[in-house]
Amino acid sequence: MAQPPSPASGSEPLTYQQAGVDYARIDPLKILAQQAAAATAPNLARHGLAEVAASRGESAYVVDCGEFYLASITECLGTKALVADQMRAITGRSYYDRIAQDTLAMAINDIITVGATPVSVHAYWATGGSDWFDDEARARDLVAGWRSACDACGVAWGGGETPALAGVVAEGRIDLAASCVGIVRPKSRLTLGEKLAPGDAIVLLASSGIHANGVSLARKLAERIGSGYGAELEDGTLYGDALLAPTTLYSPVTEALAAAGIVPHYSANITGHGWRKLMRHLGSFTYRIHTLPTVPPVLRFIEKQAGIDKREAYGSLNMGAGFALYVDRADAKRVVEIAASLGVRASIAGEVEAGARRVVIEPLGLTFAADELHVRA
Repeated sequence: MAQPPSPASGSEPLTYQQAGVDYARIDPLKILAQQAAAATAPNLARHGLAEVAASRGESAYVVDCGEFYLASITECLGTKALVADQMRAITGRSYYDRIAQDTLAMAINDIITVGATPVSVHAYWATGGSDWFDDEARARDLVAGWRSACDACGVAWGGGETPALAGVVAEGRIDLAASCVGIVRPKSRLTLGEKLAPGDAIVLLASSGIHANGVSLARKLAERIGSGYGAELEDGTLYGDALLAPTTLYSPVTEALAAAGIVPHYSANITGHGWRKLMRHLGSFTYRIHTLPTVPPVLRFIEKQAGIDKREAYGSLNMGAGFALYVDRADAKRVVEIAASLGVRASIAGEVEAGARRVVIEPLGLTFAADELHVRA
């Protein structure tokens, strides 16, 4: 087996910000948009509806429809399609079945954080020109992967939009996105953190790899190392192939928990901002981690080859934890067992404490303070 390349001698660490993603510049617009959006909430009254104000700034928006809550979300894949396109030249496969699942996972894994059952999705596939659709094999893979992910989550695919946007989207490229609608029924399944309390256990559900966040950094790294996406990881997997491992769909786990009568006190999809997302809730809690999940080989490879430290790695990437459930301590072991029965590794990784809002990762000696996460108005 070929040995993975060593970091270039004297090369500077490659951070997520250097790869073109600077949340310090992005987040202010998101907060401004949240503030403007909140001002539109009274418009729901004309329909006899009302927003659940506590859902503002959470991963999904929730509307009170009387007998149930309605949740909604829109998410995009990001730049992972670029990896798929370049890997096709190496392996001959399109990988669009995999990135179809990634796209849906970005939306579905967000909507379940509020306790919703995902019900329907719509697709947004914007291309750089009509010629993108001429590749029948790639198009079939995209459709098949999209349908397969819908079936895995019990979701209806309602439709979508396929615009050809020459001059907006680069020639030969596609921008993939999905919207999702879910129902919170019974209303007691709503999960917005009101019950989050000191003593709650933090259960982390394992990731399958990089998922769809941090890909800009991963792509920049491929440019730096001589063998690019063809570099071999410690297990012999090609770097590009490992990057394209599809994102885990966590809704089967949350639905099984609901069927078992377990309602999390809070949930967080660990995407952009890495483990800083563990303190997404605005309450004054310390999230103390005592046990780390196994880091997938592809993320260990990125950490080493990019020359980044643990703070950068855990502050930007999922590092083996794709989803966090904050549950009553008495339910924690059962949560791990239910996840395992569905093929998702889980671990009781820490607990919630009273105190300053922060994430403390004890095994690494790391602390992320409240001012290091700005995703809510």
